Amino acid sequence: MTEDSEDDEIACMSTEDIIHNSRVLDREMRVFEDELQRTNLVLETFKGMIKVKQKKIKVHMHLPYLVAYIVEIMEMNMEDDAEEEGANVDLDSQRKRKCVVLKTSTRKTIFLPFVALVDPDKLKPGDLVGAMEVDEKPTEDYNDIGGLEKQIQEFAEAIVVPITHKERFQKLGVRPPKGVLLYGPPGTGKTLMARACAAQINATFLKLAGPQLVQKFIGDRANLVRDAFQLAKEKSPCIIFIDEIDAFETSLHCNGPMAE
Repeated sequence: MTEDSEDDEIACMSTEDIIHNSRVLDREMRVFEDELQRTNLVLETFKGMIKVKQKKIKVHMHLPYLVAYIVEIMEMNMEDDAEEEGANVDLDSQRKRKCVVLKTSTRKTIFLPFVALVDPDKLKPGDLVGAMEVDEKPTEDYNDIGGLEKQIQEFAEAIVVPITHKERFQKLGVRPPKGVLLYGPPGTGKTLMARACAAQINATFLKLAGPQLVQKFIGDRANLVRDAFQLAKEKSPCIIFIDEIDAFETSLHCNGPMAE
């Protein structure tokens, strides 16, 4: 329909028809506006849900994922996974893959048909996996940290000097410090300072999560700490960084036999 025909049609309409049609158009516009508003509300709701899911993903991606002991390593034919006869079979599927049986710190036994993050050839029964993060060559530098010149100097005096100039302490007969306590709100550069320190002295950076070291069963915490320090000795020199250390003994209770 051309503009001329539309103009002719409008010219032929009475005043009442024009008013009626304009009201109909107004109602349709209000309906479309309401629908647009509802769509925008739904869109904002989904955006909020996406942000929540992204935060949860970041939390779950933070190490450690799961602390577990290797119980058994088995070989399994990949062709055994075929769900039905007559299915297409890849020649590579004839190879065997290694599967792992884990026992978690909560005494649950889990079968992993696929071992993706760790080379199964490097695993052996009794190994502890998922408890720590090891970076043999940190790349951070003190120049990446701003506004912490005083803290960096104190940190270097307490950690770097005892490692790089150990003979000075021996001459004075002074026992060098072995660690420092870094405190402050999240995002103030504590982990970055520790990684920069490890990079400065060419040391391995070993990160532990404090909450994961708080185990329910007796002996689990000691095993985790023992394994961590044993690994640090093997990777010497090594900087051990225990994150969220306030998870240890956050409260004390002295109520009779239930004291903690």
